[in-house]
Amino acid sequence: MSTATAQIPLVDYLVLGDNPHLVANECTSCGARYFDRRNGCAKCFAEDFKKVEIATEGEVTAFTIVAFAAPGVDVPFVAAVVNCDGTPVSANLINVEPDDEHVKLGMKVKLATKAMGTDSAGTEAVSFGFEPA
Repeated sequence: MSTATAQIPLVDYLVLGDNPHLVANECTSCGARYFDRRNGCAKCFAEDFKKVEIATEGEVTAFTIVAFAAPGVDVPFVAAVVNCDGTPVSANLINVEPDDEHVKLGMKVKLATKAMGTDSAGTEAVSFGFEPA
C-alpha cells in the first residue's frame, strides 16, 4: 500500500478527508450564507456568523456551456449554480459531457473533488465541482 499524498484544498471552504464537503459562514441573525470571510451580513448587517456544513447533493438551477476561456483552460466546460438544500453554490460540473444533451436544469448532482496538480514537495491541490448523482 502506498503512502497517502498530502493534500490542500484550493479554496478555504472545501473540507477534504473521508467525506469532502463545503462549509459556509451563516449569519446567526438572518441565516444568509456566504463562502467568503465576512465582517457583516450583506442582507441584515448583523456581525455574527457560525460555520455550517453545506449539503453535498443538489440540483442544477442555472448553467452555461463555456466555449472560450483564458489560454491554458480546457474548453468546453459547464459553469453552473447548484441549489444544495437552499444554499446556492457556483461551481463547474465535472465528469459529464459539456452539452445540452447531458446537462439539464433540475439535474441531480453531487459534490466531487478533483486533483488540480502537485507541487515539488508532493502536496496535491484539490478543487471541487459537481457530477451527476
